[in-house]
Amino acid sequence: MRILIAEDDPVLADGLKRAFQASGAAVDCVASGSEADAALMTHSGFDLLILDLGLPRMHGLEVLKRMRARGQALPVLILTATHGVQERVKGLDLGADDYMAKPFDLSELQARVRALARRGMGVATSVLKHGPLEYDQMGRVASIDGKMVGLSARELGLLEALLLRAGRLVSKDQLVDRMCAWGEEVSNNAIEVYIHRLRKKIEKGPIRIATVRGLGYCLEKI
Repeated sequence: MRILIAEDDPVLADGLKRAFQASGAAVDCVASGSEADAALMTHSGFDLLILDLGLPRMHGLEVLKRMRARGQALPVLILTATHGVQERVKGLDLGADDYMAKPFDLSELQARVRALARRGMGVATSVLKHGPLEYDQMGRVASIDGKMVGLSARELGLLEALLLRAGRLVSKDQLVDRMCAWGEEVSNNAIEVYIHRLRKKIEKGPIRIATVRGLGYCLEKI
């Protein structure tokens, strides 16, 4: 999962970034509404936006209004110290998917983010399944026929991206966008290496990662 956090409190933004990175997400942070708007216009790989309303240089509601006007459908969770019911209603009417007021419980925020990300992908539960292969997004545990498979953080990120689009083509660029925040360097060649390692661990029985040469990969049941 790749998350954009638009929050002008640097301490809070850093804390959220560390928390979501610890759960395996790639996280980018911006401190103003104009930066958030620019990031959303130039990067299509985000899975979710955590949006503060009281941002400098462009109000959070304007950021939300602009992204929805562009047809961007990624889930948005408003996170703000503003408690006014009218502003909350306006945010939801403009296309926000959820709302949390500061102060908040981190575990609840993380659970809501997972739920919104699943909803955005059309997935009903936190356990992704494809044949005998299962991945628990909350516990970050993969298993085949009930037996746990030891995977690295990068391998788990790849597996999640492939499972969310099981049976469909996933390009190398999509995998890089989903797994990497700004400033992280993961080349297409590195993706090939991670895919090779992942194959050795999960291609048991009727599961395989098919390569569509020059295009990307597809998780299939044989």
